[in-house]
Amino acid sequence: MVDQAALLELEKRIQIVEDNLRQLQEQAAAYSGAADEERNAERIAAQQAKLDALLAERAALLAKG
Repeated sequence: MVDQAALLELEKRIQIVEDNLRQLQEQAAAYSGAADEERNAERIAAQQAKLDALLAERAALLAKG
């Protein structure tokens, strides 16, 4: 059986990271300049990696249930 509390916590964390990604993408579109673009690209990549890990964790949790 799926641990509903753990699943709910993962869903919240996923939502936060997805919101962070949307905000970073909006900021990247608004900024110009190589330094800003590079910094935003790094931040987006970090958030995407975090999201990928959370989605994999959720999939593993659901597979157990």
